[in-house]
Amino acid sequence: MNMLQSFKLALKSIRSNKMRSFLTMLGIIIGVASVIVLVSLVNAYMSYMTDSFASMGTNQINVSVTNLSSRSVSADQMYGFYEEQEELFDHMSPMVNVATVVKHGSDSMSATSVAGVSEEYLDIKGFELAQGRNIQYSDIVSRQKVCVIGYYVASELYGSPEKAIDETVKIGGYGFRVVGVAQRQDEESQEDGGTDDFVWIPYSCGVKMARNADIGSYVFTIRQLDRASEAKKQISDFLQEIFKSEDLYQVTAMSEMLDSLNSMIAMVSAGLGRIAGISLLVAGVGVMNIMLVSVTERTREIGIRKALGARKGVILQQFVIEAAVQSALGGIIGIALGSAATAAAGAAAGLDAVPTPSAVVISFSVSVFIGLFFGYMPARRAAGLSPIDALRSE
Repeated sequence: MNMLQSFKLALKSIRSNKMRSFLTMLGIIIGVASVIVLVSLVNAYMSYMTDSFASMGTNQINVSVTNLSSRSVSADQMYGFYEEQEELFDHMSPMVNVATVVKHGSDSMSATSVAGVSEEYLDIKGFELAQGRNIQYSDIVSRQKVCVIGYYVASELYGSPEKAIDETVKIGGYGFRVVGVAQRQDEESQEDGGTDDFVWIPYSCGVKMARNADIGSYVFTIRQLDRASEAKKQISDFLQEIFKSEDLYQVTAMSEMLDSLNSMIAMVSAGLGRIAGISLLVAGVGVMNIMLVSVTERTREIGIRKALGARKGVILQQFVIEAAVQSALGGIIGIALGSAATAAAGAAAGLDAVPTPSAVVISFSVSVFIGLFFGYMPARRAAGLSPIDALRSE
């Protein structure tokens, strides 16, 4: 008997015992579907977090300092260090957050983020201008009350970016002239506190408005991502010489945070995959038990076939293939069910979840292996039956 005949007999046996075959496959179906859903959702969440970090700038290094009367770092010192490390850094900007309300006439926006920045901040964020110009170095030096606003602010206060240029906006009671409007960043929604809800002013004005002579935050961009650790060390060494204490400054590389996050999520994904894989192991035990029952029920059939000259290897092959076919069918149904469940769960969670090819391939391969592995023992028992004993059984 060749492989094709064994395969046809396996299908015939499955069709003649539909309920028993379904129960045999049920564990495989659930196991495969579980692996696909869990791994795919975790990977979708990983992609979401990666995109979120990318929008924040994976090439950025954020620096936070606590200036004391005896030990402090000025913007001029930071610029001096930045210029000495031109081979590492691409851009640098002080950051001064101003907690205030943005107003125009009777309209006010309390959730809008207001920050004092340098002329390089537009490039650091990777934004383009929809209208007007950027903040210039001369604006910073002369403390000109000018600003660049986000697309949402321009639309809410003035109706459009075009109408916003050269208009006056009140920031903390001071009148600022709008010289530029950034292009829209969020194409899907515009809301308070969103990506397009911001106002940038010269950091020299921000320091005055915040009533703080010292700047506590800086943002750098690095030229090469693979040199993030080196760049971070250079900044830390520079600040250590000034502050003499690591408690007074913090240097955070976004790329390192992303790598750590990806490592953690990958560990969680692997752990969930193993947990879901346990159900496949349990399903394998179910396959073995059902196949043992099948061998018992078909003892006389086995005896007749052996009496007619069927070799031990042929009987072994038939039952192993039957177990493998049931597991493979269960795997295919599990893939279909897992794919549908992944799409539904992703939509419910607001994630772009699609079945992960690796999870599909691995779970299906494991299901077939389980059929072969756990089907071997019942098949070996069937092949080892004595023809005389088999024919005598009732």
